[in-house]
Amino acid sequence: MSRGMHPVGVEPVSEHEQKKRALGYLWEAWAEARLDGVDEDCLAQASLFTALAELVSTYGEDAAARYAENLPSRIRNGEFSIDMRRQ
Repeated sequence: MSRGMHPVGVEPVSEHEQKKRALGYLWEAWAEARLDGVDEDCLAQASLFTALAELVSTYGEDAAARYAENLPSRIRNGEFSIDMRRQ
């Protein structure tokens, strides 16, 4: 399915709601992988690889690299400091 399209009979939702749903799916997959014994570090590295590969595939290498250039300051500012055990 291409970006911006939705299945027949499914109402489109806002970008915010899509992100919220996507994060929910990822939390569930993460929890399931942990129950199967997958190490959190392996999960994190695989998740980062998959996310970056998708950004490169969608926007190209230069745009993905520009996005990644902002990650150090975002990390230092606490944007990703959450307790993943909350689920």
